[in-house]
Amino acid sequence: MAIRFRKDRAIALGGLALMSTFCLALLALRLAYAGVTFPYLAWNLFLAWIPCALALVIHDRYKRGTAMPLVPLALAWLVFFPNAPYLVTDLVHLRDDSVTPVWFDALVYAAFAWTGLLLGFVSLYLMHVVVRRIVGAVRSWAFVLCALALGSFGIYLGRFERWNSWDVFVRPTRLLADLWPHAADPLAHPRTLAVLVIWTGFLSVSYVMLYSFLRLGASLEQQRRR
Repeated sequence: MAIRFRKDRAIALGGLALMSTFCLALLALRLAYAGVTFPYLAWNLFLAWIPCALALVIHDRYKRGTAMPLVPLALAWLVFFPNAPYLVTDLVHLRDDSVTPVWFDALVYAAFAWTGLLLGFVSLYLMHVVVRRIVGAVRSWAFVLCALALGSFGIYLGRFERWNSWDVFVRPTRLLADLWPHAADPLAHPRTLAVLVIWTGFLSVSYVMLYSFLRLGASLEQQRRR
């Protein structure tokens, strides 16, 4: 069973790595064709891998029962988690600039957005598994909803307020000063509230769909072995 799990995980990570490589290849192709590209997409893709890597470490540490404290790692995961779905918002940069066909640039942005969502949901799924084993199924779904809501707020902070994940560590006072008005009176910031509600809804429905497919795949595999 353990060998099977390691094999399946290697295949999943290999697929994510392959998709990331394809995204970077699209950027390289645009650079070769037009002489310009979108370097921020490559940087944002790197940031999207951080929560996935942290979730893998947390999952493995918990499974092995090591004494390494998981709470600091979980908090770090939560801080960097918004970087994965944030790639979807880079679609705002899509323009018909006559340098390359707009359909090609649309594919570039879509590929990065899709990869970011997959990285984010894989990391969330791993965290979901760990939390479910600790607190049970019902509370683990509450954790998922809270993580997606906080992730949506993080997307707002990154896209509209231009904050970065590492600002939590290097500029915490200024960040808290900027966050306080939103927390103290949410209704006075309708754009913040709208982004939070819509993105939380979108990410929640998308994750539930992915989770359902994973559960269905696991059920079919169990039936096949019987």
